[in-house]
Amino acid sequence: MSTQTPESFEWTDLDRRAVDTARLLAADAVQKVGNGHPGTAMSLAPAAYTIFQKVMRHDPADPEWTGRDRFVLSPGHTSLTLYTQLFLAGYELELDDLKAFRTQGSKTPGHPEYGHTAGVETTTGPLGQGAANAVGMAMAARFERGLFDPEAPEGTSPFDHTIWAIVSDGDLEEGVSAEASSLAGHQKLGNLVFLYDDNHISIEGDTETAFSEDVLGRYEAYGWHTQRIEPTADGDVDVPALHAALEAAKAETGRPSIIAMRTIIAWPAPTAQNTEASHGSALGDEEIAATKRVLGFDPEQTFEVSDEVLRHARRALDRGAEAHAAWDKKIAEWRTAQPERAELFDRVSKGELPEGWQDALPAFEEGKSVATRAASGKILQALGPVLPELWGGSADLAGSNNTTIDKTSSFLPKGNPLPEANPYGRTVHFGIREFSMAAEMNGIALHGNTRIYGGTFLVFSDYMRNAVRMSALMQLPVTYVWTHDSIGLGEDGPTHQPVEHLASLRAIPGLNVVRPADANETAIAWAEILKRHATDPAPHGLALTRQGVPTYAPNEDAAKGGYVLADSSTEVPEVIIMATGSEVQLAMAARDALEAEGTGTRVVSMPCVEWFDQQPAAYRESVLPAAVKARVAVEAGIGLTWYRYVGDAGRIVSLEHFGASADANALFAEYGFTPENVAAAARASLAAARA
Repeated sequence: MSTQTPESFEWTDLDRRAVDTARLLAADAVQKVGNGHPGTAMSLAPAAYTIFQKVMRHDPADPEWTGRDRFVLSPGHTSLTLYTQLFLAGYELELDDLKAFRTQGSKTPGHPEYGHTAGVETTTGPLGQGAANAVGMAMAARFERGLFDPEAPEGTSPFDHTIWAIVSDGDLEEGVSAEASSLAGHQKLGNLVFLYDDNHISIEGDTETAFSEDVLGRYEAYGWHTQRIEPTADGDVDVPALHAALEAAKAETGRPSIIAMRTIIAWPAPTAQNTEASHGSALGDEEIAATKRVLGFDPEQTFEVSDEVLRHARRALDRGAEAHAAWDKKIAEWRTAQPERAELFDRVSKGELPEGWQDALPAFEEGKSVATRAASGKILQALGPVLPELWGGSADLAGSNNTTIDKTSSFLPKGNPLPEANPYGRTVHFGIREFSMAAEMNGIALHGNTRIYGGTFLVFSDYMRNAVRMSALMQLPVTYVWTHDSIGLGEDGPTHQPVEHLASLRAIPGLNVVRPADANETAIAWAEILKRHATDPAPHGLALTRQGVPTYAPNEDAAKGGYVLADSSTEVPEVIIMATGSEVQLAMAARDALEAEGTGTRVVSMPCVEWFDQQPAAYRESVLPAAVKARVAVEAGIGLTWYRYVGDAGRIVSLEHFGASADANALFAEYGFTPENVAAAARASLAAARA
């Protein structure tokens, strides 16, 4: 879509009428359903219209176009800001969709939902995360350029585009946006523009109740380019000034940009403007009618859209087609000049893996003691050369998480003094910013054309939890590398020892938690995660040990989530012991003791209960026969996961309290994670099953 320069900028009566139409559509939509957030959508209509109609490169006929700019509405409560522009520009939304706002099954849910509505780039609602998503998208855009067209002069590549985001007071109050904005400034993400809706109103009233900082001063300190726009004399958005600021922000490619735009919420509603009531409540029929009179609309009509306005706004389709055609020409020239990179682009954009990629996976020697975090690190370094789209890092714990895919190549901007700095580097230093790391990873996954992972200690998944939930809600193929997965980390003590975390994370629908028993299971798990990237997209969390664990012979059934690691000497096992991670070795030792007593014992390694539950019933029955009632589950965390697997006669060897600062072996022994205690639990379960 061609953009207008400040010199050529036009703002006609039809543009103004289209903006006013959007304001009133928002008011009518909320009034019809009886709930929602009309005020911000009314005051932001000029800004959103300017972005969609005058500045942003996009094609409403092809919402997934690789060459498009991205738009993020971080304050998702004002979803009508986005929906009205998608409707006007000619995406798949029509007037009936706006009339169905917030109703079951509609394309216009209360908050924008990725994958549900064409043109919605991310699900937003939990404040601050949209801002971090946008930072991730900007990072991904730079990495994508490095994959496919790194030598092109600035601004000339078909992979050059801008990330536009509207952010609110609420977004900037949330700490996650501070984390992300700090990183964006450090990374000098010149392809990122925030438009800050400075409307001074939150649910509790004037933002003076809680928020009085110098926002632009803060962002200047982060290293951002800053601008401010004041409203016109009557309180509306100064559109020519806004357009000039947006163009100046786009032209600033050496650092991210933020524009603080003072607005009057619910403008120009006669009595509702500048009130907290207009933030989250319908304006009422009388106030809407009065607003329509102010704007020159018929107060008796609802959802009024003139044919003339719609024709004018939907010229965005023509501009989008023109921009798309120009991009197609440019990408064709690039394909001719870069055939090998074009082949890589085609593979990556389809989510496919290269032929023979699994040959790069290391095999680990049976019997050797290897920490699964160390195995994961070796796997990443082995996969790096064959999967150039794979990148990631850690929240300042790379040496502990083993997440350095390439020690010689750090994702850092030009001008960074570190010798490994490379604007297109493989290893990301997210800094001690776990929450924004997860939200940025979501943005990277949403942007597409790369595969992202990020690491920290499992206990700090608490910091990340809502962003992890958003990964699952959007079904994004991000990989969390969570190490130091139990009391096995030892002397750091209970603040760092995860106890409730595995069960808590398994409670998130759509998140696959993978806790491999050994190095070979870790390799199989990584392979399965990579295979599922395009065919069954979902977030995965790898829970990995700090301490060494015995290595067993590889068994590809580990990719099914649960499998028979060691079978009973009897045709039908008398007791089944299931375990995950570092506790599998305890199950194996307990089996030896029980078999020596003549008790047929099967050991089931269960690295991922979610994968196991996806298997056909016949397979699950073959691993856990319903007829075998004597069962034990062993995991160094709370036992919540395991009750449905062990049944009434089963026993769970778990940890139902916090740990302590002590040697790991001493803690395992003190808390009953020993072969002897596991065997005793098996005997107790056998007795209960026979009773």
